Amino acid sequence: CMLIRPATLQDQPGILEIYNESVLHSTATFDTDPRTPEKQLEWFNRHKANHPVLVAEYDGKIAGWASLSPWSDRCAYDSTVEVSVYLAPEQRGKGLGFQLLQQVTEAGRKAGNHTVISRISSDNLASIRIHEKAGYSTVGTMKEVGFKFGRFLDVVMMQIVF
Repeated sequence: CMLIRPATLQDQPGILEIYNESVLHSTATFDTDPRTPEKQLEWFNRHKANHPVLVAEYDGKIAGWASLSPWSDRCAYDSTVEVSVYLAPEQRGKGLGFQLLQQVTEAGRKAGNHTVISRISSDNLASIRIHEKAGYSTVGTMKEVGFKFGRFLDVVMMQIVF
C-alpha cells in the first residue's frame, strides 16, 4: 500500500535516485548534471516550515516525492513557493503524481503560503493535466527558455492562489 508522508533525512537517497533519473532522461527538470548526495542534503536542509517535502513510500521504497521551495530569495516573495513532483519511472501513469501534487499543495496552504507556482516543460502534458485537475491555472508560456537534449524548450507557467 502507498503511504504519503513528510520526508526525512533517511529518504534523501531515494529522492536523489528519482531526481537524477529525471535529470538524465526527461525534461521534468532543466538540470543537466546529476545532483550529488552532498547537494541533495543541502537542498533538503533549506526546506523550512512553509516548504514541505513529502514522499510516497510503496513497500518500503520511495516511489515519488513532492516539495515546495522558495520562489525567490527576495522578502516580498516569502509566501510564494514553487512546486516540484517527481516519480520513479515504474510509478508514472498511476495517479500518484496527482496525489502528491494535491497533498503538497494543501500542506503549503496550511503552512501559510499565498500562492504556488509551477514551471512545466510544454512537452510534459501529463504534468500539465494533473496541475489543471488540482486547480492550477496556466498563466503563460515562456518561449524557448531551456535547452536540453539538443533542443530549445518552452515552459508553461501554472499557478494556484489560496
